[in-house]
Amino acid sequence: MPGAPVADAVYADVTERVAKLAALGRSVGLATILVGDDPSSAAYVGKKHEACERCGLASIDVRISADSSQEDLLEAVAQLNADPAVDAYLLQHPVPPGFDFNEAVSAMDPAKDADGLHPISLGKLVLGQEAPLPCTPKGCVELLRRYGIPIAGKHVVVIGRGITAGRPMGLIFTRRSENATVTQCHTGTTNLAEMVRTGDIVISAAGSAGLITAGMVKPGAVLLDVGTSRNAAGKLTGDIDQAAREVASWIAPMPGGIGPMTRAMLLTNVVEAAEAGRR
Repeated sequence: MPGAPVADAVYADVTERVAKLAALGRSVGLATILVGDDPSSAAYVGKKHEACERCGLASIDVRISADSSQEDLLEAVAQLNADPAVDAYLLQHPVPPGFDFNEAVSAMDPAKDADGLHPISLGKLVLGQEAPLPCTPKGCVELLRRYGIPIAGKHVVVIGRGITAGRPMGLIFTRRSENATVTQCHTGTTNLAEMVRTGDIVISAAGSAGLITAGMVKPGAVLLDVGTSRNAAGKLTGDIDQAAREVASWIAPMPGGIGPMTRAMLLTNVVEAAEAGRR
């Protein structure tokens, strides 16, 4: 199922909330930091700024060249921490060699964490406390709920353990509000096909084209394709093979499924930060 219709509904809610703050004389601002000139990362950042324009958010686009230093990146972080026009911001992942993503994120003001990746945000997620959630896992939950897919009591198999998607996915789906049982698979999993076949909901965030085949999927399973990679023709593709869709009862494809939801959840995090800061 496409993510765009659900993302549109989320954007409508964000737009309304931004307008209410504007009526009080308060603007809402998102900033992004992009290090280097990777075309895919630049495209992702561009779409985030387009979403801001759509919903009435101000946006600041900070660019740092690949031949700059970690100190330059930390200075940009410090400036955004101090900027009252910025309610929340993010550092686009990954960063080029020579830059320390974790150090930079740790230097962010946790109250301005748009991506839910600050150590304090992730720590609060582990503790079950309120905090910004990582956008892709948050988008997966929202998409399933909006389409009426049951989560509680289901066995969720997550493939991948990356910081932006796979690793926090397990934490979010095992919260009491979701109440699923999660199996986390990764490159060290020796029986991947067997594990995937037990999943009521399969979420692949490995970034390996065609990794999940039809023979690995339990008939009637729900599939969410989160992994991104490029095929030989340079076309964006996901982890789940096309034939697996014939076995599943429902699928969020890549592209077109989770991508729009990730951006929508980002803006939700930003407006929530703005609302919290105005209380």
